[in-house]
Amino acid sequence: MSRKSAGLRADGGRERPVRAGVVGVGSMGTNHARVYAELRGVELVGVADADADRAAEVAADFGTDAYGIEELLDRVDVVTVAVPTPYHASVARQCIDAGVHALVEKPFVDDLGVGAELAALAEERGVVLQVGHIERFNPAVRALPDLLDGVEPIAITANRLGPPLNREMGDGVVTDLMIHDIDVVLSLVDAEVDRVAATATPDEQYATAQVTFDNGVIASLTASRLTQQKTRTLDITARDRLIRVDYLNQSVQIFRQSRPDYLRDNGGVRYRHEVVMEQPMISTGEPLKRELQAFVDAATDGGPVLVSPADGLRAIDLARRIEADAESTVRSVETAETAENAETAEATENAETTEPSEGRR
Repeated sequence: MSRKSAGLRADGGRERPVRAGVVGVGSMGTNHARVYAELRGVELVGVADADADRAAEVAADFGTDAYGIEELLDRVDVVTVAVPTPYHASVARQCIDAGVHALVEKPFVDDLGVGAELAALAEERGVVLQVGHIERFNPAVRALPDLLDGVEPIAITANRLGPPLNREMGDGVVTDLMIHDIDVVLSLVDAEVDRVAATATPDEQYATAQVTFDNGVIASLTASRLTQQKTRTLDITARDRLIRVDYLNQSVQIFRQSRPDYLRDNGGVRYRHEVVMEQPMISTGEPLKRELQAFVDAATDGGPVLVSPADGLRAIDLARRIEADAESTVRSVETAETAENAETAEATENAETTEPSEGRR
C-alpha cells in the first residue's frame, strides 16, 4: 500500500474520506471532478490544470481548491489524469513517484514501451494504475460475461458513429472513438489477434476495420465523426443467438429461435418469419460513477483493477495496427488514382499530338 493510503484500512473500513483530485480539467476531467464530489466516502480535495484560470473556475464550481500538480499530489490519495494524451506518461510518473494511485484516461500512453515501464514501476511501488476505458463500466457491457457464459461467439460487430464535432480533436477516429470498442472486444475474446484489415478516409474521420482472432472470431469495427445520427451498438453473433448491446440506452437484447415458415392462407401461401427476443433486466447507472467507484475501491480497499495498464496497452497496440493498415490502404488507393490520372493525361496528350491539322485534311 502506498504512503498516501495511510489511514485507509485494507479491510475496507475507512478511517477518513478518500482524498481525490483531478489533473486536467477539460471536458472529461471536469466530469471526473463532478463525480468525485458526488461519491460517498470521497472528498474532492482539489484540481490542477495548465490553464490556471480554468482550474480556478472548475474548483469554484465544485467547492474545492486549485493547485499546481505537485501541490495537489501532496494532498490526495487518488487522482484522475485527464491531460492531453502526450502528457499522460509524465504526469502518471509524477503520481507514482508521489505514491498516489492514478486513473489515466484513455488512450493510456503514446509510447507502448514507456507504458510498460510505468506499469512495472507502479507495481513495484504498490501504486494502483487504472486506465479510463469507460465503456467497460457501462451496465450493459458489465452484464455480458454472464450472458456469454457457455456461448461461443462467431463474430462481433461494433458501430460507434456520430456527427462532426465543433472542436478540434488531436487524435484520429480510431484512437479517439474506435478504441472504446477495441477494448471491449479484447475483453470478450480470449485469443490473440491474427489478422487486421482496415481502411479510412484521408482525414481520419471515418474508419472501418476487420480483426480476425486466432480462434476464428471475426470482429468488424466502424467509427465515424461524419455520421449525422449518433449510434453506439455492439452485436455478438453465436450459432444460436444474436446479443445486441445499445451503449446509449444501456440495454441488451437477445434474439434466438429464428424460424422462417410458409403458411397456407385462403388457398395462397404466405411467408412468415418469427424471432424470439428477450430483453434482460439491466440495472442502469452512470458509467463514469461506476468507473471511479471501482478505481477508489481498488486503490484503497484492495479491490481488483478492472482495466489494467496491460489492457490499455493491448488496446493501443491494436489501434496502431488498424491505423497503420488503414493508412497503407489509403496510400495504395491514392497511388493507383495518381497512376490512372497520369495515364489518362498521357493518352490525351498523345491523341492531341497525332491528330492531323485542319490544313492537311
